[in-house]
This record gives sequence, structure tokens and C-alpha cells, in this order.
Amino acid sequence: MSEPILCIERVKVTYDGRLILDVPSFEIQEGQTLAVIGPNGAGKSTLLRLLGFLEHPTEGRVLFRGQPVQPYGNLLMVRRRMASVFQEPLLTDGTVEGNVALGLRLRRVDSTEVSRRVQESMATLGIGHLAKRRTRTLSGGEAQRVSLARALVLDPEVFLLDEPFAALDPPTREGLLGDLKAILDKRRITTIFVTHDRNEALALSNQVAVMIGGRVLQMDMPERVFAEPFNEEVARFVGIETILRGHVQSVSQGLATVEIPGWALEVAAPLTPGERVLVCLRPEESTLFPRGAILPTSSARNQLYGRVVRHLPAGPTYRVTIDCGVLIVAAVTRQSWEQLGLQDGADVIAAFKATAPHVIHCA
Repeated sequence: MSEPILCIERVKVTYDGRLILDVPSFEIQEGQTLAVIGPNGAGKSTLLRLLGFLEHPTEGRVLFRGQPVQPYGNLLMVRRRMASVFQEPLLTDGTVEGNVALGLRLRRVDSTEVSRRVQESMATLGIGHLAKRRTRTLSGGEAQRVSLARALVLDPEVFLLDEPFAALDPPTREGLLGDLKAILDKRRITTIFVTHDRNEALALSNQVAVMIGGRVLQMDMPERVFAEPFNEEVARFVGIETILRGHVQSVSQGLATVEIPGWALEVAAPLTPGERVLVCLRPEESTLFPRGAILPTSSARNQLYGRVVRHLPAGPTYRVTIDCGVLIVAAVTRQSWEQLGLQDGADVIAAFKATAPHVIHCA
């Protein structure tokens, strides 16, 4: 693997004596689209400012292409190789075309080249027809497209995005995400994207870093982070709602029997008898059946009997909580909910395969 384009070494950031960020090491490879996710106050924006050299660490250093960046040396040169977009578009009171051209004009690019690149950037973001419009007349989605065009027209080596879609309505956000992903996939710009929205991270990135409490707890491909979280904090943040504490009773032919309160689960995982573990189950991995139903012959090995405590709408599905002595959360389509005649208080079977859970080893 080549030298990373950005590298953090033993960085800490403190404000008024309070530790905000503690990142011993962190690398971003060229061409990578990295989503930094985590709850509010996790330190995501602070990390982004450090990577953009808009803030200096209290301890440690940040390297660009293997070289330290000096405030009175190469700082301006490095910043000019980057571009940033924030939650608020921060446009000047002028035309769309003038805003997109702003960075190029500040860099004294030839006017003919400015015109060519601006037209190309506006076309790419689908705002060419808005060129002569005043920015104060734009919708939120249009304004953010202008902000993106203004940044991308500079051909940055590093593209920094700080919650750029947070203020947009869902249809506008989805359209803009799709267009931006196509641009980044085509141009292979190294991108660091801060968000608290898991779906945005999945849609845009090829790497995900989970930040909680000022620390990067896990960094990997999105499918691994969301399916195989490193610890309980990460598991809960990435949407695993069923986390059951247990210990391994026995192991036979690749199947482990894990005892949890009131039940013995069969889990396909490399475990050792006596280990204490967390059994993590995503809502979509559990299937519900009415109590007394004849389960299909291919049904899951784990069948827990319980009662529906509550159901909450979640888009096209319901999030259903079942009390089986332990709480299981299942995702059920609205159609299935109605066809099965389910309701709060109903007796049900929650079934899942031995391969469904992800197991976290406890210390």
C-alpha cells in the first residue's frame, strides 16, 4: 500500500483542560471516501478540522503526503490543495456562476479557463440552468449544489464534507447523495465525510470510521463495521438493537451453545467453552411467527417464545420489541404485520438462524 495522503500521529485535542479528541494513529489512503460517523459530541468535526489543517492539535501532529505541515511554512500551499463544504452553504450574495467561480478567481486563474471549468462544474452538479440566478433565491438543495460545485471546480486533492446534507429534506438529500457518489466514484477524489446518519455513510463511503467519546473505535469497510462491530458501543450506534449477554456452554461441529437468561442459543462462531460473550442480532435477522404456527421446515434453529411489547413505525417496516425474558427487536414489514394478525400483547415466536448473530468477546 502506498503512503497515506493524510496521517495522524499521537494526536490529542483539549479545550479548557477537557480532552476532546484522542487519536493515537489514523491514516487515509489516496482515492478513499471515508465516512466518519458517531453521535453528536463525538469529536467528528474536530477531527475534520485537524485533517483540513483548520485547527492544530494540542499534542501530536498531522502529516500531508508524509510531511508535517508548518503554520508559517507550507500551510497555505496544503490548504489550497483541499476544498471544504459545510452544513450551511455560506454563499456570497451574487449569482450562482459568480459563486462557483470565486475560488478560481482568488487564485488568479485565466478568465477563459475559469469560464470553462465553471460551466463544466455547474453541469456536473445539475445547476447549469441556474447560472444567472441570485443565490438568495435558491432552495436549500440548490444552494448546497452550488457550494459543492464551488469546491469541486478547484480540483482538490482532498475533499472535506461536514454534515453537508443535514438540513435537507429526504428526497433532496437522496438525490444529492446519488449525484455526489457518481462524481466521487468517477474522479476518485480523496474524501472525508462527517455525518451522524448511518444511511448517508453507507451510500457514499468505501471506508467507515466510528467515533465515540473523542476516540476512533473502529475503522473498516462499511459492510464489516455494520455487520461486525468491534464492541458494544459501536454495535448500538450502527443499529444493533438486540445485544444479549451470555457465556459459552459448549462447542460441537462449529456450533456453539451460548446460555443467555432463560435460553440456550445455537451460534455459528469460533468460540471456546467458558467464554463470556455478547450476542448481537440485527432487527432484520429475526422472523416473527404467531405462537402455535407451524414453522417452515427450513426454519431457524433458534426459536424464542415471547410476547409483543410494542411496535413502532420505521419507514416501510415496524420495529417490534418482543419480551422473551430477554428483549428481542425484530423488523417486520407492515404487510407481514397485518397478514399475521400481530398486535401489541400477541404471543409470538422470534426465530433466527445460527449464522445470524455477530458475537463480541467480553474481556
